[in-house]
Amino acid sequence: WNAAFDAGYAAALGKPIITLHPPAISHMLKEVNASAKVVCEHPEQVVDTLAYCIYGKLPITPKDGDNFVPIADRLGKGNPNP
Repeated sequence: WNAAFDAGYAAALGKPIITLHPPAISHMLKEVNASAKVVCEHPEQVVDTLAYCIYGKLPITPKDGDNFVPIADRLGKGNPNP
């Protein structure tokens, strides 16, 4: 209840929200996550997010390691008839 209240108050003030919680409770926090700019499952993701926001620095290696595939490649070229 406190986290939801704080997130709602921050959203009402137009403040960006970063959430950090395990995936097991994502459904319970779906409204909070919907208003968040970033949803993290590990503290390192919060650090990476802040490093990007403050310094424009991306992680050196993608979290997927050698298996990284850019989203454009994963999703394809999109709708051929927009």
